[in-house]
Amino acid sequence: MPALASFLAAVETSSFSRAAKRMALTQSAISRQIALLEDWLGTELFERRGRRVTPTPAAIAYAEAVGPAIERVRSATRRLLTPADDRALTIATLPSFGMRWLAPRLPGLSARHPELLVNFAARSRPFDFAEERFDAAIHFGLPNWAGGDHALLFNEEVVPVCSPDWLTRHPVTNAEELSRHSLLMLETRPDAWARWFAAAGLPDARLHEGPVFEHFLMLAHAAAAGMGVALIPSFLIHPELASGALVSPVAMPLSGPEAYYLVWPRAKGQSPLFDRFRRWLLDEAAAEGGNADTPFVLGRG
Repeated sequence: MPALASFLAAVETSSFSRAAKRMALTQSAISRQIALLEDWLGTELFERRGRRVTPTPAAIAYAEAVGPAIERVRSATRRLLTPADDRALTIATLPSFGMRWLAPRLPGLSARHPELLVNFAARSRPFDFAEERFDAAIHFGLPNWAGGDHALLFNEEVVPVCSPDWLTRHPVTNAEELSRHSLLMLETRPDAWARWFAAAGLPDARLHEGPVFEHFLMLAHAAAAGMGVALIPSFLIHPELASGALVSPVAMPLSGPEAYYLVWPRAKGQSPLFDRFRRWLLDEAAAEGGNADTPFVLGRG
């Protein structure tokens, strides 16, 4: 488990030093854990170039497979070890949204509401609140969650991205040229590329679908490693775009009718604790330019 946890942190951050900080370990300890895992698996998981490390395609695929299982073990253990607390909320969140957008803002939640204890769990797909017992969830799609209420957070804009090396090897300049190359796919959005090419004026393009990934950050790592071109919400990859680790081969962003929502069981809407969390989250979304004109958009699904 320590080796797998170190490995997943390193894949998510593309850095042994950042993984060490996240795990509260030294960089050498992370290196030893990953070396142990590589020896046990009999395969190299990272390309090491000086101080830079890049997950190999095998590492990305392995992390995609074992990550959800490790998170379920962690969640089950936390639930067993943590006594019931009437100060606590449990929120399901989309994995990449939780890691890239939500997690960096949580210190602000603690500062604003120190009395709140909020636990998070990763879920990629809609679920039944009656079975999962979450207080709320972050959902992407249309506002049609059955049996729940919802509040709009913000829309997204997806952009095609690849590594600079990939673009050097495949100097595409338009959508028609891009359609001839490997397109990395997200499992929960199988029609994303078809919609993008239709918006680009190529509704009948024959697409070269590449590997499929469950989470956007895995998709981003695969694109940065040179596996192909990915279609990713720009707000999730600001660091990679700013550093040049990812570039856009064709400057054509696309927005759709879907959006990010906070959804919750109707009975939970009366909870004062949940109301504090909900209003904090909506304020954060408004500060990002999301629902600034409608700071509390409430609906029923």
